[in-house]
Amino acid sequence: MTEMAAEPEKDPTVQTRKTVRRGGGDPATRGRTTIADGVVEKIAGLAARDVVGVHAMGSGLARTFGVVRDRVPGGSKSVSRGVKAEVGEVQTALDLEIVVDYGVSIADVAHAVRENVIAAVERMTGLEVVEVNIAVSDVKLPEEEEEEPESRLQ
Repeated sequence: MTEMAAEPEKDPTVQTRKTVRRGGGDPATRGRTTIADGVVEKIAGLAARDVVGVHAMGSGLARTFGVVRDRVPGGSKSVSRGVKAEVGEVQTALDLEIVVDYGVSIADVAHAVRENVIAAVERMTGLEVVEVNIAVSDVKLPEEEEEEPESRLQ
């Protein structure tokens, strides 16, 4: 009979640390990020307003309602007025309605708006902008007053 070396007894109170491999691979593959249409609309609206020659966003009716909404206490200026976005998982498409200042080249303003909007949306969201459709709904003439409804209160 041969004698075997006895293994040392393990203390049950001492825990051994196992090497645990935590979530291998690219962190980008560990979950989803969704971006709401309204987020893209705000980014695009602000980027479009930054372009010289863009007087306002939205149609005349939308701007009129917006002015009223802006005057209500607690109301906030809608930066997404005149912008509609369709957002998918990796792409987005935008429709913008703008009012340009009289005397500017509409083609140049539309080109600059398209470039600025695409750059801002792609940089901030990581989405690919597949199209930016621009509708010029009005021209702001120098002698026109701003559209503000008269207040009924004095």
